[in-house]
Amino acid sequence: MLRLGVLPEGSISPKAARAVRDVLRKRAHVVRQQTATGLSLHNIIVRNTGVRLSAKRIHALPLEEIERLLPEPEHSLAVTSSLAVLHCLEQQIKTVEKLVHTRLKHSPAYEQLQTVEGIGTILAQTIVVETGDMRRLSTVGQYASSCRCVQRTTISHGKRKGQGNVKNGNPYLAWASMEAAQFAIRCSPTVPRLYQRKQATSQLMVARKAVAHTLARACYYSMRALRPFEVHKAFG
Repeated sequence: MLRLGVLPEGSISPKAARAVRDVLRKRAHVVRQQTATGLSLHNIIVRNTGVRLSAKRIHALPLEEIERLLPEPEHSLAVTSSLAVLHCLEQQIKTVEKLVHTRLKHSPAYEQLQTVEGIGTILAQTIVVETGDMRRLSTVGQYASSCRCVQRTTISHGKRKGQGNVKNGNPYLAWASMEAAQFAIRCSPTVPRLYQRKQATSQLMVARKAVAHTLARACYYSMRALRPFEVHKAFG
């Protein structure tokens, strides 16, 4: 099957790169835990006091103010324990980021990725370690497919048979693409034009996925050619 080309070849990252990749994946898991804890804490305060505080304000709540807002000792204990968990998670996230920054070799591809709209240090590191060797992806369509940015359909004899394999691809690249799209929509002066144009004729998530698809293609060309991102070529 391999000689006939029926069985596609797989790609295994080097052992050192796998270690850094696993640490970055663990960071994503810890960040999700931090978000869930923060939302739970916010719900406790709103449900019992009717006061809506920002995440930054909640993180800085002193014990005296917690006891004033929540006179019941059970509610106060719930808030203080959640804050302790939040502070612990924040410290672990900083530790992981510091380790990855020292262990990851900042290749030319990493430097070029940071020129792409919406991509910072963590997203660039994630994309580099999850992509691996660029030679295994011969076309930009293959890379966009691995980022889960294209529609998956089953075609037989020229006829469409279904839309299976919706989870085919790399979930971490898919997350990085959507995060980059979110930041680009919020901060870039050019990217929102495509987003607003797509949103006018489709749903919000479809428009955001269109931005993620464009950014994924830009990442592929930047890493392959080792050239900085040019926003006018990607978004007109």
